[in-house]
Amino acid sequence: MTKALLSLSTDDFIAGVEAVASKFDSATYPQQNLPADDWALLVGSGVLLPTLPKEYGGRDSHIDMCRVSEVVSEQNLALGVHVTVNTVLGLRPIAMWAGEEAKQEMLPLFAGSDPLMAGFAATEPGCGSAMSGMTTTFEETDGGYRIRGRKHWQALSYSAHWWLVSAKNEDHGRREYGFFLVKRSEGFRTVQRYEPLGLKVVDYGVNEIDVVVPRHRRISADGRNLSAMVEILMASRAMMAAMGCGFLRRISREAHAYADGRLIGRAPLSAIRFARYRLAMIDGSYTIAEALNHYLRTVLDLKADMTPAFPAVQAIKTVVTERMVSAANHYQQLAGGEGYRCGSPTNIAGQAFLDSRVFTIFDGNNDLLSQQLTEYCLARLEGRSLSGFLADWPLTAPAVRTLRQDLRFLDQELGQEHMVLAGRAIAYLFAITQVLKWAAETNADSGRVLPAIEFLKTDIVGVTTEFRLLATGILDADDGVPAQSNGVLSQSIPLHART
Repeated sequence: MTKALLSLSTDDFIAGVEAVASKFDSATYPQQNLPADDWALLVGSGVLLPTLPKEYGGRDSHIDMCRVSEVVSEQNLALGVHVTVNTVLGLRPIAMWAGEEAKQEMLPLFAGSDPLMAGFAATEPGCGSAMSGMTTTFEETDGGYRIRGRKHWQALSYSAHWWLVSAKNEDHGRREYGFFLVKRSEGFRTVQRYEPLGLKVVDYGVNEIDVVVPRHRRISADGRNLSAMVEILMASRAMMAAMGCGFLRRISREAHAYADGRLIGRAPLSAIRFARYRLAMIDGSYTIAEALNHYLRTVLDLKADMTPAFPAVQAIKTVVTERMVSAANHYQQLAGGEGYRCGSPTNIAGQAFLDSRVFTIFDGNNDLLSQQLTEYCLARLEGRSLSGFLADWPLTAPAVRTLRQDLRFLDQELGQEHMVLAGRAIAYLFAITQVLKWAAETNADSGRVLPAIEFLKTDIVGVTTEFRLLATGILDADDGVPAQSNGVLSQSIPLHART
């Protein structure tokens, strides 16, 4: 069956995946960890094949990777996370960076019909987004490496069979990072299970690692800093565009169906003007996500080094995930009390909100990513003001020209709080640019394009208002808590590139 999937056209292949994914419709599928037999159905449909190189039995396709995540997320967002973790975080780094011996050992296993899973173990208790503070260590031994430590919040914590584990070594007075392939059976144990609010299909917990792996299982990533970690997470963040597009298409469809079918007196809910405004907000979010997904498919390449796309990926992740949560909230408001009921026969609003809420936190907190986006731009001003840079930068210039908004509020000394807000404005400008580009390249309906741009424009106006609020001194009260010093750049900004 796997060989037959390799010869299919992209459309036929995706149609097969979609047919299987429909069995996991979030309106009816149980809110529980995914059983192995169900994962086997998805593996049989080929969800892992686009990530795998052809020489190891895969389809080796960036477009297929994006479309698989999109169609699965439309049926079940939590299942979309499950697939994306396996492909983008678990298998992609191996396909890109592992040595031939490690690839031969692992990748053919995932090209078959066995329901194997792969995960990425990075985050640790007490470490959060500051990955340089990880305490998991590695040391060289005869013929290999010993890895010891604790990780948590790994998707597939107690179900993945293979893990890509990050660790550090500080022997001899210097710090070195490493990434290693580990079999669960070798010494990867789940010692505590977490109960997440949403995404019940995905299992999470605390993992303890004490394992010795052979030398060939260390992948050839730069160990001098966390650049490899940043690149791995960038691919996952970029895929938010595909997952968000599928999810928001579903939310738009479901919200309209609910509003048209729910009678308020003799008229449907959709006849109420503010209900129509909420529907327009949902539709605008879907349009924005579709434009960013178009950028993911046509400009980015998950099969290549993602580092040059750093600013675009930061913007994609923050904008799409905000839109997912916003649309789910509007849908829940439209559904009223029934929208607060998981398993309601009339809507999926409750589960949609619970499943989407974590996206602004996982894979990099949006506040941190927004700050990093501002820092990236500030490092490239070359004597210009920030507003002047954005007017020239290809990723934002079309939006600046279209909006004709005064962005000079950004041209002040920026504290950490300002940099977070400025990053949001930059991300919205990027999103407007991509909506314009998507519309031009696809002849999209102006009835979809113009509202989406107006909603993003309003978001930028909101940032302007928050700058004015900060200027009132709202954070200046002497509460005994020292403020974070300004001028300290994050450790995850690629400063070597000039674009």
